[in-house]
Parts: sequence; structure tokens; C-alpha cells
Amino acid sequence: MRGRIVKGIAGFYYVETGGIHVYECKAKGIFRKDKIKPVVGDYVEIEIIDEEKGQGNIVKILPRTNCLYRPPVANVDQAVILFAIVKPDPNYNLLDRFLIMMRQQNLPVIICFNKQDIATREEEKELYDAYEKCGYHVLFVSVKEERGLDELRKLLKGKTSTLAGPSGVGKSSLLNKLVPDADMQIGELSKKIDRGRNTTRHSELFYVSDLSGDGDETFIIDTPGFTSLELRDVTCDRLCDYYPEFEPFEPSCRFGGCSHIAEPDCGVKEALAEENLSKVRYDNYKMIYQDLKRMRPDYTKKR
Repeated sequence: MRGRIVKGIAGFYYVETGGIHVYECKAKGIFRKDKIKPVVGDYVEIEIIDEEKGQGNIVKILPRTNCLYRPPVANVDQAVILFAIVKPDPNYNLLDRFLIMMRQQNLPVIICFNKQDIATREEEKELYDAYEKCGYHVLFVSVKEERGLDELRKLLKGKTSTLAGPSGVGKSSLLNKLVPDADMQIGELSKKIDRGRNTTRHSELFYVSDLSGDGDETFIIDTPGFTSLELRDVTCDRLCDYYPEFEPFEPSCRFGGCSHIAEPDCGVKEALAEENLSKVRYDNYKMIYQDLKRMRPDYTKKR
């Protein structure tokens, strides 16, 4: 029998096989031997152990179109990353790290900024200039006042989207609006540190029935909030490849393989000085570059 993993908790995987049939399954030992772990979003084959109790085993993971390591989900069409415009202020470095991870997977990203109802035009413009102008789809919403949600629904329709973001930005509240049956627990925002309590403990796939009137199936995978992201398989000398807005200016660099950090006659730094590049993005680039150089000193040779 085939199905899709909709939730995984403590070694148990909940596999939906159509309609309301969900089986609680364990993964066969062969997966540990092959160093493969089932994740939410996987299409799998299962064997039924106890039909009455709804128990089974996962015997095969079907081929994946993609698999992310943070959040650990598979077979997604796009990522929706949710940050707040204010309260808490967006962590640009964390956002850029997420964008790098998604670019590694060639996965489209919608950057969704919440709390438009308490933000200023100037705060919105800063975010727009930093990210929309370098090729990302930026959407401003107010989950509280339901602004921008119709546009977001259109972008989600007919796709499997993974919803990710740090704690306290309204992720559970947004999911409740998009999938009322999810009945998510909403954490109270801490007034002291302007961050919420992480109420999502595991990834879970939800079917969004109201967006599928013409037969297109729409799914959202909710994932736990995060406060840090480690980049894998990214070296400082290739970091600029993940900043596509640098590319038009790199031919003006004097040196081939310019890092755009300390070299003279750098086209990227000249574009920054002329305000043709986002200072927010460039500052993040420098921070991540130095982090990668410090962590992986053997990979600092030029391209």
C-alpha cells in the first residue's frame, strides 16, 4: 500500500493512504543501514501489521524530487519563509542563510513578512529594497487583520509548500487562517524579549481543501521554528554564487575570483557605494563569509 508521511514523532511516522486512513508506522531497519531517514512529505510503501489498530511498517521510500535538511521535509514545490516586519525585528542573517539553503535545492521561495498592521511604510520599503530587487518574491501580510492572505493563497494553490520561520512571527496564526482545521496551539508573545514560544514541535503536512476547487491539490508542511541555521556544502569562495544580485557587477572586478571583501577595484563594492546593491544583503554576505572562513579555513582558496 502506498501513502504519504504527514507527521513524524519520536520514531513513529503517520502515513496517509487516502481519505481519512492514517497508519502509525515504524521504519524498517534497512533504512538505518542505508543511512536514510523518512521525513514528512515522503511518498512511501507500507505493509499493514494491524488493520484494526491502524499500525504498519514503512518498507520503501519512493524516489524524492528533493529533500531538505532544515527543515527536514521532502517533495516540496516551494518554500514560504515567514518573518515579522517588527516585534521581533527580522534577523537578516538568519533569513539569508535560509535563502542560501533553498537556492542549493533550486527551490523557489516566497518571503512573507507579517505584522503589516503595526509596521511603517519605511520599514516595509527597507525589506522590499533588500529582497524583491534581488529576485525574490516578497509579500507583506497582516495575519491579525487578514491582509495579503488572498494573494498568498493564490501562490500556494496546487503546490506543496513548506512553511518555515523563527518563533514569534505568527506562523501558527497564519496556518490557522490557511487551514482552520489545523487547530494549532498559538504561543503567547514574550513582551520581555519580543519572541514567541515555539509551539510547533514537529513537522506536519496539512491538506488545504478550500484552495483546490478545480482539482489541484494544495498542501502546507508546517515546521518547528528555528533560531539558527548551519550551512552545509557552502564555502566562502563560492558564497557569492548565492547572491545573484552581485553577478552583473562582477565583470568590473579587477581580480578573477574576487571575494568582494578586501580587494581593490571591486565592482560589487563600487555598486554598493553607488547604492545599486542592498547594504543589508552585503553586510550579511560579509558576516556569513567570515563565519565560513573561520569554520572551514581549508576552503578559502580562490576559485
